[in-house]
Amino acid sequence: MALEDAKTQVDTAFTRKGLRGYAFENAFGGATSFLRRTYTKDLTGVDLAITGVPFDQAVTHRTGTRFGPRAIREASALQPYDPPYGWPTNPLEDMAIIDYGDCAFDYAKVADFPDTLTAHIRTILAAGAGTVTLGGDHYITFPILRAYAEKFGPLGVIHFDAHSDLWPDDDLARIDHGTMLYKAVKTGIVDPRRSVQIGIRTTTEDYLGVHVIDAREVHEKGVAAAVAKAKDIVGDGATYVTFDIDCLDPSAAPGTGTPVWGGLHSWQAAAALRDLAGINMVGGDIVEVSPPYDTTGATAIAGAHVAYELICLYHWARTQR
Repeated sequence: MALEDAKTQVDTAFTRKGLRGYAFENAFGGATSFLRRTYTKDLTGVDLAITGVPFDQAVTHRTGTRFGPRAIREASALQPYDPPYGWPTNPLEDMAIIDYGDCAFDYAKVADFPDTLTAHIRTILAAGAGTVTLGGDHYITFPILRAYAEKFGPLGVIHFDAHSDLWPDDDLARIDHGTMLYKAVKTGIVDPRRSVQIGIRTTTEDYLGVHVIDAREVHEKGVAAAVAKAKDIVGDGATYVTFDIDCLDPSAAPGTGTPVWGGLHSWQAAAALRDLAGINMVGGDIVEVSPPYDTTGATAIAGAHVAYELICLYHWARTQR
């Protein structure tokens, strides 16, 4: 949509006539849909649905990520005016992208949450769209992966994080953000041979066959080497990308529940995500943004950038299929 058209419209999240194009609106006003995408539950003709999951009842320490989706959406209002830097692609022009709103669940019935989220994602995938999900704590990735595995079979995963989320836990009824990947591997929905973790800097006794590129390796050997290794591991198969914001160093992203020093710098994360272009990405998420612990908003801004890069990765994958 051209700038002159925007002057005659209000809140393109509601008034846009198509699902493509940029939104030249004031960043400080209007609806907080992600990147000013249209808010709708109509999945007809949609390529990619952005959806929020404001769930933080699986954390081990500090809550607050329930406010993550809203903060990421608000931060994204700074971005929807130009093509994404460094990409030979233009997803907002070329793809039909919507903001599908948040997954609705009863906060007092925590045990029902996993199936509710799986059904939420299943509905979007059944319509032929992909998802980029705004969390929420990292447990949400497990129910999301269940829906994806129903469609694509066992997935490869690229997992950016300070923590492996592979703590032993064979009780599927337990809802814990530190056991998300353990459950996914153990239930067969993730193939560890095609999965890699980037940025790890906490101790795990058994990685269950998942490959690890820890933060020190990224710092010492460089982003290019890390990405080349990751792309070789996941190959051409269906791949899901999950990005825990605490992969970044707390100096760049303090607003998270379990910050760990020595993490990736924002430029390293940006370069890694862009250089992953070419993987067969079928979906992704950004999780663990906890606005109460960052009064500057920098963490939400980083989360919004990650989500936009995931959109670009998804679009690039579609152009290669």
